[in-house]
Amino acid sequence: MTPAEMEAIVMSFPGVEKGMSYGSPAYKLNGKFFTRLRRDDASMVIMEVSLDEREMLMEAEPGTFHFTAHYRDYPCVLARIDSLHPGSFRNFLERRFRKIAKKAAVKAWEAQAAAS
Repeated sequence: MTPAEMEAIVMSFPGVEKGMSYGSPAYKLNGKFFTRLRRDDASMVIMEVSLDEREMLMEAEPGTFHFTAHYRDYPCVLARIDSLHPGSFRNFLERRFRKIAKKAAVKAWEAQAAAS
């Protein structure tokens, strides 16, 4: 996935706002962290991933999924964008969107997806 493809997927979720964090693109929804690009290793910070799921992902695709000591105790995983499948990325972001978006926004988004 290219950086442009990554950004198009992130920005396809309604209400997402782009900003900067640690000198890299970061994205918020309702003022809450949605995802961000880590410039150090060209990885996305993907939230809503349990520690067990993270271990499974890293075992299945060690070239894509990893974490650093900073993220050890957080329910998240890092994913290198050059090897991350765009559909998988969208699915991970859907989890986060459903958790932090307003209920009305989720319903409207689901209705639009069902109509298309």
